[in-house]
Amino acid sequence: MTLFIGTKNRKISMFQPNFKYTNKIVRLLARIQAAREVILISPLIPAWERELQREALIKQTHHTTSIEGNQLTLEEVSLLIEGKDIPAGEKDKNEVKNYVDVLEYIDSLEESTSITEKIFLEIHRLTVKDILPAASAGNYRKVRVVVGNPKTGKITYVPPEPEEVPLLTRSLLEWLNSAEALDLMPAIQAGIAHYEIARIHPFLDGNGRTARALSTLILTKRGFDTKKFFALEEYYNEDRQAYYSALADADAKGGELTGWLEYFLFGIAVETSRVENTVKKLSSDRSMKEKFGQIGLSNRQIKAVGYLKEKGRITNKEYQELCDVSQPTANRDLQDMVDKNVLQQKGKKSQQIIYVLNF
Repeated sequence: MTLFIGTKNRKISMFQPNFKYTNKIVRLLARIQAAREVILISPLIPAWERELQREALIKQTHHTTSIEGNQLTLEEVSLLIEGKDIPAGEKDKNEVKNYVDVLEYIDSLEESTSITEKIFLEIHRLTVKDILPAASAGNYRKVRVVVGNPKTGKITYVPPEPEEVPLLTRSLLEWLNSAEALDLMPAIQAGIAHYEIARIHPFLDGNGRTARALSTLILTKRGFDTKKFFALEEYYNEDRQAYYSALADADAKGGELTGWLEYFLFGIAVETSRVENTVKKLSSDRSMKEKFGQIGLSNRQIKAVGYLKEKGRITNKEYQELCDVSQPTANRDLQDMVDKNVLQQKGKKSQQIIYVLNF
């Protein structure tokens, strides 16, 4: 099928991804699947699950906005998500608040195979709300744009003409909803969609965040449920140059996506393996759940349990240093764990109270 656009009568062929399965892609898919299975069947206590999900939400929001130049730290993003005001520029704060809204919107969607243009444009509208003019939020660009290095002024990529954008995007979405796409693993679908939105560059701003959000939508709504524990954006942000280089390499190869998908899938494998290790550590000793039932612990307290399993004991000063909190906060956290029978006091040393696990 061929689509026609504009007065130039230029042709756009129906989107068809160009990649091949390599041994590396097959190995990465197998590794991702193995980690995913561990995460899904882990006997985590629900309060721990909520804490891991909250941590992933903060990381997703921080890293996806940081990639685009947002100056807020991970701690500042956490405070903002908690509803606290911070001394920062309005644009930076809006970007963070907006992406939380995007993730909540994605979470609100029903489990469905259909990804419509309406959903896609709403993701963009939420992404740039109060940042771009209302007429540009959730609407395709109507002008030419270029991608370049703002420091050197060098142009690195020229996206398609504005009159091509709507049909190119619709062609991608039509493919995403096709039987051919649905036969692929969600991680492959997500990687293909991510690249193609970055290539089309459909909007004046927010293209990268929208591409990453679309990947998240595909992963979470098409069977790749890891309980929302991992933040792929963290992998991108750790080495932004590698991220942009992988996209640029696919551009240089005329949209041949094998190398990009190897990069993309490696990132998912890294992040799912990280979560797998966390889950294994938290779930390795079932005696706690068997003895006490379900206990709600904070992320700091979970971290302390891991420390205690390794070291056998902890003092209130060690807890303070481990979790980077004040002495009163450390004392409150530890007393809470004593009250819940997770810890017991085992004496004092140099004015410091010693605690051990009670199971």
